[in-house]
Formats: sequence, structure tokens, C-alpha cells
Amino acid sequence: MKRKQEMQARAIRLRKKGLSYSEICKQVPVSKSSLSLWLKNVRLSPEHRARLYTKQIEILARGTPSQVERRKKEIASIIEQARKEVECPLQFETFRLLGAALYWAEGSKTQNFEITNSDPLLIAFMAQWFEKVFAIPPVTLKAHLNMYPQQNERDLKKFWSQLTGIPVKNFGKSFVKPAGTGYKKNNLYYGTIKIRVPRGTDMRHRVYAWIQAALQDLAPTLESTKLRWSRLRSVERPPVNLATAHSSISRAGRS
Repeated sequence: MKRKQEMQARAIRLRKKGLSYSEICKQVPVSKSSLSLWLKNVRLSPEHRARLYTKQIEILARGTPSQVERRKKEIASIIEQARKEVECPLQFETFRLLGAALYWAEGSKTQNFEITNSDPLLIAFMAQWFEKVFAIPPVTLKAHLNMYPQQNERDLKKFWSQLTGIPVKNFGKSFVKPAGTGYKKNNLYYGTIKIRVPRGTDMRHRVYAWIQAALQDLAPTLESTKLRWSRLRSVERPPVNLATAHSSISRAGRS
């Protein structure tokens, strides 16, 4: 009891000198909850209150960068561990289904056998995938660019040609986005490329058959859920306003 009283008295003296709870804890080994109870009636001078307020602001100002840095280290650790969970080189079956999944997400669904994207890594992989899985060498692929007017079409074609192995002569006419129609927030430094396998429709059907086979265990759940919610497919489209449509067509013609 005597020691507790001594620590309390010391804590009160330090508080009257304007020290913060954290600073007092370094000299008086008690919890901050105990300090809060002991010091609740200790009044600080305006000078001491100003000092503690300034100190708190400095701590808060330092806190955000430190938290960001700590989070960066956590993410780096997660990524490093995740990399170790992938065994390379990939087995052919893994490679085949990985490409099929990417095509399912980014490829053409209804016509041709083509995929469009702006990610160089994805496009490089898919060019390799077409060759290894379907024996389609890059020199037979066709390509088209989607770019902005400030970009250099010749350099972009050389970049994608070097990356994929598709000859520059296989690039068709590029689509250049008209000026003044807005820009994406992220910078597409290399534009967007579409690579197409000539006469590849049958191959596209094979890819979707692979996806269906790989996910066949989900088919019963999918079909029963779709049947239960079949009314969602019976919603009719609103009627077309012919006057508005005609006006839009007229404006497009004048432009």
C-alpha cells in the first residue's frame, strides 16, 4: 500500500510538471488506466496543455507514414509467401487451364478467337498460350491497337511486336480515340491490343468446353438457382422511343 501511495504521489508530481501519461509511465510502472484514476483531478496549466496538444499532433502526423510503411512491409511479406506457393515451371495442364480462365475473362465470347487487353504480361502469356496449346505460332496471329492521338503508333506496334513475336506487318489498322472524348484515369502507356487467331472459332468452342468441364461440379447448383430465379429472364425491355432514336441518328449524321 505504501509503495502504491509513493507511486501515486510521484505520478501526480510529474503530471503537474506537464508530462503526458506515456511519459509518466516510463518513470512510474503502472497502467494508463491507473494513471487516469490518480490524475483525474490534476489541473494542467495552459502552457502544459499547449505542449501536450502539440505533442499529440506530432504523434498523429508521424503515425500515418509509419502505418503506411508497416502495411507495405506486410503486403511484401504476403506476396513473397504467395510466390513460394506456386511451383514453376507450370505443369502443362495448369498452363492450359490458366490460359482458358484468362480467355474466359478477357476473350471474345461470340465471334472469332481473340483477346483484348492493355496488360503486357497478360498479352505475352496469351501469345505463348496460343502457340503451346494450339500450335499457333505468333507469326500467324493478327493484331490491332486501340490508342490515344498523342501516342506514337509506330513505336507501339514495335513494342507489342517485340513482346509477342507478332510481326509488325500483321498489325491491322489502329483505332485512335478521338480527341475530346475523355481519357481513362489510369495511363495506358502501351495502348490496348487485340490479338486474333485466324479461323479460330472452333478453338474458342474448345476453350469454353474446357471451362465447363473444369467447373462441372457447380452445374447442378447453377441450374437449380437459375430455375428458381427464372422470372429474372422474363423481364421485357422498355419500348424504343422512335422519335428519340431518329433524333440521335440525325445528329450522328450531321456530325
